[in-house]
Amino acid sequence: MSGGPPKALPSTGPQSLRDMPHPLAGSSSEEAVGGDSTPSPDLLTARSFGDKDLILPNGGTPAGTASPASSSSLLNRLQLDDDMDGETRDLFVTVDDPKKHVCTMETYITYRITTKSTRVEFDLPEYSVRRRYQDFDWLRNKLEESQPTHLIPPLPEKFVVKGVVDRFSEEFVETRRKALDKFLKRITDHPVLSFNEHFNVFLTAKDLNAHKKQGMALLTRVGESVKHVAGGYKLRNRPLEFAAIGEYLDTFALKLGTIDRIAQRIIKEEIEYLVELREYGPVYSTWSALEAELAEPLEGVSACIGNCSTALEELTDDMTEDFLPVLREYILYSDSMKSVLKKRDQVQAEYEAKLEAVALRKEERPKVPADVEKCQDRMECFNADLKADMERWQNNKRQDFRQLLMGMADKNIQYYEKCLMAWESIIPLLQEKQEAK
Repeated sequence: MSGGPPKALPSTGPQSLRDMPHPLAGSSSEEAVGGDSTPSPDLLTARSFGDKDLILPNGGTPAGTASPASSSSLLNRLQLDDDMDGETRDLFVTVDDPKKHVCTMETYITYRITTKSTRVEFDLPEYSVRRRYQDFDWLRNKLEESQPTHLIPPLPEKFVVKGVVDRFSEEFVETRRKALDKFLKRITDHPVLSFNEHFNVFLTAKDLNAHKKQGMALLTRVGESVKHVAGGYKLRNRPLEFAAIGEYLDTFALKLGTIDRIAQRIIKEEIEYLVELREYGPVYSTWSALEAELAEPLEGVSACIGNCSTALEELTDDMTEDFLPVLREYILYSDSMKSVLKKRDQVQAEYEAKLEAVALRKEERPKVPADVEKCQDRMECFNADLKADMERWQNNKRQDFRQLLMGMADKNIQYYEKCLMAWESIIPLLQEKQEAK
């Protein structure tokens, strides 16, 4: 299932999250927000400090960081809107054809990445490269470094419990392929991330290792500066809308974690029940050899149980391959969003610390230093990008879970219909024997 079309970035003005739907929380959204509605005094001071308005210069792109273009210009080029369809897209990426590689030191899986695009950033209309999991991990780390204000989609977890899951099994590889394909499609649908230079390199470079070595010594400039300046400063007051986001993510992750654990237990019990059914059915078949009068009905019961076993196996496979991966992806998604929220708080802490330092000066009307203006620009960029990505994430989540739950309902209906049909099929056999008597 793919995420919905990305929506245009909202304005950088305040946008309340009080009315944001909270489908998993038991209390109202207003209760979740809580607290005083008065904005931070420091933030109010910053608006008119020294009779100078500090405005956002670049429409949501982090100042001082490499970015291909502003969010607004990218949206214009992409022609993204709610009615986006295949005709307006200019970048398509698919992940398929997994292959196992056995080397002297290691064994690993690679996947074919096929890219088709009409963008000027690509020299050719189509590319085909092979990548392994660690290459996807490199891409995600580079996106986090170069686009710190944006929500980066999560990757499927790398490590599995040895002896429990065979990471080279056909089922595991296919589940991972689907997750990696979704990862790239999430980036492709993003109006900023899809233009990232590292994403371009990932999709087109024949020798990705050469690019990896070039960037090994680079550090995240924004992240390092924030840690240095704001390391000893405690955030005074997170804005209410971002506090609401944090509370929502905590509740969301808790609910999904509980559903995931219970679903895994249900699947485990269904597998155990399936083992019992497979032993149960043949007993009626062997019994029929001893009962001439009941042979046909007993064989019918055996076949009925066999059909129910097949239906249960299909249901369990669907839960394992389709339901659980979506739950885990969104649990990881909430962690990613919390990480971006923490970075936003660090930038605000840096900004507050710089404002406080300026306020302590004895000048009657101190001039706002350039570094304070730049810091406010970065904070505004974080606010705008985080709100835009949160809105996009909410839209994708609603579509994904609506499709997931509808699919789950449909699969359960099919399962019970198959079982009902199987049991109804033996009733005529029993009635015939009764009429014969």
